[in-house]
Amino acid sequence: MSVLLEATGLRKSFGPTDALAAASIRVVAGEVVALMGPSGAGKSTLLHCLAGIVRPDEGTVRYQGADLAGMGDRARSALRRTDFGFVFQFGQLVPELTCLENVALPLRLNGERGRVATSRAREMLAELDLTAIAGRRPGEVSGGQGQRAAVARALVTGPRVIFADEPTGALDSLNGEQVMGALTTAARERQAAVVLVTHEARVAAYSDREVVVRDGRTRELEVTR
Repeated sequence: MSVLLEATGLRKSFGPTDALAAASIRVVAGEVVALMGPSGAGKSTLLHCLAGIVRPDEGTVRYQGADLAGMGDRARSALRRTDFGFVFQFGQLVPELTCLENVALPLRLNGERGRVATSRAREMLAELDLTAIAGRRPGEVSGGQGQRAAVARALVTGPRVIFADEPTGALDSLNGEQVMGALTTAARERQAAVVLVTHEARVAAYSDREVVVRDGRTRELEVTR
């Protein structure tokens, strides 16, 4: 498969602290890549650079051959609404909206008509076995259900890459497995890549490849599945 997302020689500092030091990674369509390492190793900074949220001080990030640093803020923001999906540790669903409205929100922000957005969001919730919580607000559902709704929201636009930053960090083992199963299965069915930040081996076990991040540098880990 061709390379979908590639970072080369990334360096990023926050004040006197070097978060990344010559980090590099390649991601192809349909694969799940786990970024592993201790806290403060640079995993989340690398993910944010790959997603175009943070600009590296040095190095390049290319998505389908296009240099993200060469894009304007508006173009990168549009990319994050269409080609990129996001799942965070605490879901970050909008508390005032129902789960259905939360899942439909990215579509509405992209200019989709309300009826079409709601229909697609309902289908996405059904695919993840969440129809029963469609009309509930995030505070009225379990942590596992809310995080799976966040996965539905990340997938509803049909992204090419899904960035997941410790998506099971606030969940127990059972709910964590359900979230990872839903995320990886749905992504692979759509040939979407997943870039996953975690420090848990049981979560990394869902990946095709593991990349260790330590002291801002990357190293491919040989894994036999």
